[in-house]
Amino acid sequence: MRFTLGKDKKLKGKKAIETLFAQGLSIRKGALRLKYLPIDGKDLHKTSFSVPKRFLKLAVHRNRVKRLLRESYRLQQHHMPVSDNSHYHLMWVYQSNKLPDQEHITQLMQAIIKQLSKKPESHKTVS
Repeated sequence: MRFTLGKDKKLKGKKAIETLFAQGLSIRKGALRLKYLPIDGKDLHKTSFSVPKRFLKLAVHRNRVKRLLRESYRLQQHHMPVSDNSHYHLMWVYQSNKLPDQEHITQLMQAIIKQLSKKPESHKTVS
């Protein structure tokens, strides 16, 4: 198992992100929210990370939190639920004005991934 987060695993494109926010579901644990949308196809999970300016005013703090989120996801991506004919578009959003440490982010992300794994696969997928 390679623990990389390459270009092929990043969620990009205005249309894909708008669809995610319009039709996606949400899970929240503490200060971390996951917007996700099941998508048909044998592609990889595609993910993106966000820290709104209204929570952390300084760009250096927002970038630090995004680095922590990316690193935590990179190490835990193999725990994401996998099915034969669908994958997820994911947006991780940190919503707190406190700067977290790596352990805290990892714990929140593990809890969200665990909850996502328990979700029934009966929810509608988008083509």
